[in-house]
Amino acid sequence: MTGKLRHLWRHHPIALTLFGAATVLALVFLVRLAVFSLYWANPAHRQQLPEPWMTPGYVAFSWHMQIERVFHHLGLPDHPKKRLTLDQIAEARGQPVEALIAELTVFLQTQADAE
Repeated sequence: MTGKLRHLWRHHPIALTLFGAATVLALVFLVRLAVFSLYWANPAHRQQLPEPWMTPGYVAFSWHMQIERVFHHLGLPDHPKKRLTLDQIAEARGQPVEALIAELTVFLQTQADAE
């Protein structure tokens, strides 16, 4: 095996380097997919009540809802340039985060009941 690798390295160093980089990148994405799948498979992460540290995307994913619907309800553009937490959104609106969370919770529960 070592002889084959030496041969490849001597004759095709760029191709071998690119292959190694592609393999590492594929493994990174595989590990990321596994971690993501295990995290969201846990029932404790489904329909979590909103908390100040959460982003609208996290809330939408937890409630199995389209992200755009949560963004629209919060008055945000469909694709904001920056990931804002609920705390930051409330601060930008000039309202207490508790009020924003209460409003969002009512929205989420009515949407979940409608489906």
